[in-house]
Amino acid sequence: MASSAPPESSSTAQNARKPLGFMKNAVKYKHNFIQFFAMTGILLLSVRSLGQKYRIHDLQEDTAALKQEQQSLNDRMSNIKRGLLHEASLEPSGRFASRLRLLFGDDN
Repeated sequence: MASSAPPESSSTAQNARKPLGFMKNAVKYKHNFIQFFAMTGILLLSVRSLGQKYRIHDLQEDTAALKQEQQSLNDRMSNIKRGLLHEASLEPSGRFASRLRLLFGDDN
C-alpha cells in the first residue's frame, strides 16, 4: 500500500506542473500579449469603421428621401397656389385674386 516514491518527490512534481498565474504568463510571453492586444485594438477599430460606413450610407439614403419629399411638397404647394389663383381669377371683382397674389408674393 505504500508508494515507492518518497512523498517529497511527488510534491515537487506537482509544483513543476502547477500552471503559472496570468501575470507570470504575461511576463513570460510579453511579446505575444502585446501582439494580441494590438490585433484586438485593430479589430475593434475596423468594426467601428465599418459601422460608421453603414451609418453614413443610411444617412445618405435618408437625405435623398427627404429631398424627394421636399420636391413633392413644393410641387403640391405650387399646384394649390395655381388652383387658388385660377379660382380667384374667375371672380368678377378681382379683389380676391389680388389679395392672393399679395399673400403668395407673386408679382404677376
